[in-house]
Amino acid sequence: MSETRAETSTATARARVLPALREVALLAVLYLGYTASRLLAADDLAAARRVAEHLFEVERVLGIAIEPVLNGWTATSVVVGVAASYWYTVTHYAVTALVLLGTWLWRPEAYRTARTVLVAATLTALACYLVVPVAPPRLVPGYVDVLAQTAAWGWWGESASAPRGLGSMTNQLAAMPSMHVGWAVWVALTLSRAVPTRWRPAVWAYPLLTTLVVVMTGNHWLLDAVAGAAVVLLVDRLVRARRTPAQR
Repeated sequence: MSETRAETSTATARARVLPALREVALLAVLYLGYTASRLLAADDLAAARRVAEHLFEVERVLGIAIEPVLNGWTATSVVVGVAASYWYTVTHYAVTALVLLGTWLWRPEAYRTARTVLVAATLTALACYLVVPVAPPRLVPGYVDVLAQTAAWGWWGESASAPRGLGSMTNQLAAMPSMHVGWAVWVALTLSRAVPTRWRPAVWAYPLLTTLVVVMTGNHWLLDAVAGAAVVLLVDRLVRARRTPAQR
């Protein structure tokens, strides 16, 4: 009897561990792909700036060119700059990972769909970075790189959110679409399907604040944020259309 229980326990543990290892491996491959895209990406700053200028002109025509005001205001306040920098460097990875883990643990029936949306949207964004490099505001004259300005207050260096010394591994021309905003929208979508209705407005405050932060710090144009949100929403719709109601 004890041997049977031990065998059953081992089989149960294996049944839980193996899928978990598979998911970790999948996310590791995604990260390696992200790193490889940085190495393959074009580094023509002049061309990327020209695209950014066209992007800003579209914003100006639409009346949504808020980058100069927000970035300039943030650069004049150490407190705001440091707070925005920590939000930018911490939440993108920590909150996304926690929501992914929480979905795995407490909503296993919805995990595969949520993970597929995250992976597919990220791969779509990586393809965009390779095809059309776009310079962020911080690499355009007239804007302040807030993370570089506040680097002494954190672990990041002067190359976006990369840790000091790892700037060469960062694709500096990956502004469009903003996956800081895209991942934040994914978090909001995932949580909004799991929390009571009364909490949903608070959940959506997260991507809105993230949008504000990426513009304030000079890391993205507002249209980058719109594009990042659109990519995730579109991929989410396409993926869920192929799932049963129980898997959504």
